[in-house]
Amino acid sequence: MRETARLFAGHTGLGDPSAWEPPAPFSPSLLPAPRLPAPAFCTADPFERAVRTYGQAYRDLIRAYRGDFANAPDLVALPRDEDEIVRVLEWAADRGVAVVPRGGGTSVVGGVEARFDGPSVCLDLGRMNRVLEVDPVSGAALVEAGATGPVLNAGLPEGLQLRFFPQSYELSTLGGWIATRAGGHFATLHTHIDDLVESIRAITPAGGVWESRRLPGSGAGPSPDRWLLGSEGALGVITRAWVRVQRRPAYKASVPVMFAEWRAGVAAVHDLAQSGLYPSNCRLLDAREAALTSGGDGRHALLIVGFESAGHPVGAWVARALEITSRHGGVAGEARQDKEWKGAFTRMPYLRNAYPGLGVIAETFETAVTWDRFPALHEAVMAEADGSATCRLAFAYPDGPAPYYTVLVPAVRGAEAEQWDELKRRFSETVLRMGGTITHHHAVGRDHRPFYDRQRPDAFALALRAAKDALDPRGILNPGVLI
Repeated sequence: MRETARLFAGHTGLGDPSAWEPPAPFSPSLLPAPRLPAPAFCTADPFERAVRTYGQAYRDLIRAYRGDFANAPDLVALPRDEDEIVRVLEWAADRGVAVVPRGGGTSVVGGVEARFDGPSVCLDLGRMNRVLEVDPVSGAALVEAGATGPVLNAGLPEGLQLRFFPQSYELSTLGGWIATRAGGHFATLHTHIDDLVESIRAITPAGGVWESRRLPGSGAGPSPDRWLLGSEGALGVITRAWVRVQRRPAYKASVPVMFAEWRAGVAAVHDLAQSGLYPSNCRLLDAREAALTSGGDGRHALLIVGFESAGHPVGAWVARALEITSRHGGVAGEARQDKEWKGAFTRMPYLRNAYPGLGVIAETFETAVTWDRFPALHEAVMAEADGSATCRLAFAYPDGPAPYYTVLVPAVRGAEAEQWDELKRRFSETVLRMGGTITHHHAVGRDHRPFYDRQRPDAFALALRAAKDALDPRGILNPGVLI
């Protein structure tokens, strides 16, 4: 961890490795005593409660680092099947105990924290992680909600894969992806887990089993799956889903393209998004972001544009993409394998674990906005950040980009959580004011809830509350998210 801190400080000039602050040693005494006795299907073990207290936002990391586990769940349940989930929900409903469903615990918006009054039980679905069935004819697999990305793909027949790789791929779960409408591998076309879901099954406190029919598409009324996609554990506990799997790509190509100006890179991404080429990767990093994460020179914006296919070479698509980027002054480098940038991409979350000890605060936030509004939104965000933010365009739609911002500032020791809260408030206000969404793929949770309330239509809020009341009349499922 100290070596990571020295490396980070050398690249950014932030933090002081010589003033490294070690984490608080874990002790069961750090946790409040459970407010209710544990039934046979739950545990009150302090360590099991502690590791399920928080997600992975900086606000979560700093509190755990300091030994603050005030919001630890009172109990933890680790069901092995749906019958055990029903048992937990019935027990909790009878006693008015809140139930917080949990997958990999990678939420960065307070989605898995018991941040409310009253006792709670963490319902961890990690044991329900099997691939139950594969339909190779249709290209689909039935998978339990607790399966992480590596476990899911390891359980598929050779040659098949769920092509969905969020930055939290190694730790996050299928159920979490669905509950939060996560964003994954593709920069265009299949950008959200929504695009890869064929059917969802969930257990609700009052409505029993919620399961949609397996279909490639349907026009039969509002989609039952759409109600569960993004439901964040508030309407039901997602237990399994049929997902669309694909043949592993046999052909891949990824090319770095340098731009002297950020605006030129943005214009190139705009044209690529509307070209009909649909690159699998179309990631534009500003000069500082490129220097920190991808070996850039600190003076040029860097676009990684890539294509993949299971059935045909992709050289023609790469050549056409480079024609487009060259019109905007882009200078292409040598083609390389996707694994180079992907390795750096998936390692970045681990770097954040050094921030609390180093005395650095990190806030990451993302949004989506139409192309006509993006320049003004970007200018407003960067002005608010006053030199402390970097940006990358992670997803590119024909009608707009999804920018992802990282803010790094020196921490005020002892007041980091309050400092982070203020950063979150300021940037969220800016995003909403400039016409963006409060989140493109990080979900709502408790941190985005006040801003989500302002974004959604009032009539939809009434319908959502009615659904909550019907499916969860005691209000035990993940109180405080969405509603």
